[in-house]
Amino acid sequence: MRTRICCIALFFLLLATSAARGTEKLVLMLDWFPNVDHVPIYAAIESGFFEKRGLSVEIQSPSDSADPLKLAAAGHADIALSYEPQILIAASEGIPLKAVGKLIGSPLTTLLFLETSGIRIPSDLEGKTIGYTVPGMMDHLAQAFASMNAIRNYKLLNVGFSILQSLTSGTADAVMGPFKTYEPVLLEMEGYASNFFEIDHFGIPTYDELVFVAGERTYLEKKESILKFLAAIDEALAFTARRPSEALGLYFRAVPEAPVKMEITAFERTLPFFAADTTLSLDQWETFAEFARSCGMMEKKVDLNALLVSDR
Repeated sequence: MRTRICCIALFFLLLATSAARGTEKLVLMLDWFPNVDHVPIYAAIESGFFEKRGLSVEIQSPSDSADPLKLAAAGHADIALSYEPQILIAASEGIPLKAVGKLIGSPLTTLLFLETSGIRIPSDLEGKTIGYTVPGMMDHLAQAFASMNAIRNYKLLNVGFSILQSLTSGTADAVMGPFKTYEPVLLEMEGYASNFFEIDHFGIPTYDELVFVAGERTYLEKKESILKFLAAIDEALAFTARRPSEALGLYFRAVPEAPVKMEITAFERTLPFFAADTTLSLDQWETFAEFARSCGMMEKKVDLNALLVSDR
């Protein structure tokens, strides 16, 4: 009897150990606070797409817009959401990163302004204060936009997360960085009419707006788990495209504090821009990297074959 009890106990111990060994926790640092840009991520969590691949994903939000890349590079986050221009700039400065997949594969970034600002064409920004959100990226994009559109006299101002406040208070005449699918909706809800320049319509090449990135060392150590993470996101992207209302409902279940009315509208505008899958295009990154070097956004050439995980 004692032998049988010991065998049963050993069996369950081995089973528990196997289960623990089969589940790996990954920390994902978002680019911003949780919002409908992240619906496929939350759909993957709530639908068990990570769990069935042996993953547990913890989501964290940054306290500063520059944090995700820094924390990923240092290994304090396993994966972070960032932006193609910011990743290229960091890589050109020698920060060891691996861009592993995309979530949104075309620019959402705009130069946003209020209708009452009197701004109608880019040259109206002459002599104005242009705010920007993400240091080390949006300031560079603002400068590139100004250069491409012959705007010579302007002031740059870091407004961080305070986009709406800076516009409505008059601290900034326009802000580089708001998404065309999100901040204009927030302004509408507050009773402000706004407009924006889509930067890829004014001389800046297309790029991947939201990109999953890992530190180089983390990628080497956790490659298998990161590839499983991307497979789960691929499944979630397909699910979101096929059943958008259900995906949005899963997001609201995971983020109950989200402003429902506003984010329903924002999600409707965002839905067409989610990537079909997470695969990165080397050709597209090469085109944008060449532009970034030509306009001074980055000084050194980046080895994109080393930076991108483009063939899985």
